[in-house]
Amino acid sequence: MRATSLTVAALAAALVLTACDSGGSGDDTPDSKADAVCVDKLAVEFGPGNAAPAAGDTGNVPVTVTNRGGGDCTLDGLPAFAFEADGTSTAVAPDQAAAAGKTTLTKGASTSFTLTYVLGEKGGKGLAPQKAKVTLPGAGKAHSFKWSYGVVALKTDGKTPDASVSGFQRAGD
Repeated sequence: MRATSLTVAALAAALVLTACDSGGSGDDTPDSKADAVCVDKLAVEFGPGNAAPAAGDTGNVPVTVTNRGGGDCTLDGLPAFAFEADGTSTAVAPDQAAAAGKTTLTKGASTSFTLTYVLGEKGGKGLAPQKAKVTLPGAGKAHSFKWSYGVVALKTDGKTPDASVSGFQRAGD
């Protein structure tokens, strides 16, 4: 049952990443460019998180997105997250419960999402990221942060990080 869930999550991540890169149809071009301009100006803060205390335990790292621009900015979709280890980028799938949708941030407003990961064994098989990369939906660039939470365990396929990313959470409701 877990293997099926993981496969579905991986497929969903692939579709989200493909959708981000597709550029959409010609009808969406003006709005996409306008959104990309405001999205690229959003402030992104990584952590601090609650680190997993021991191998096999779960840790959570919040990512806060703040609109410091002059007007509203809409995020349409899910955030993309990847680990970078030894020059290779490995995508993290969205959580199965993450729902894509529109999140509008007024001037000064914030939203957040959470990376949840399983700590791997030091010296064992796992991913040892140097960086974490966050790409907001519609953004033209990724935000990179130093990864200081240890080795990330791998799923049963031995390649995929045992981690997931939530959707955007509303604040202040």
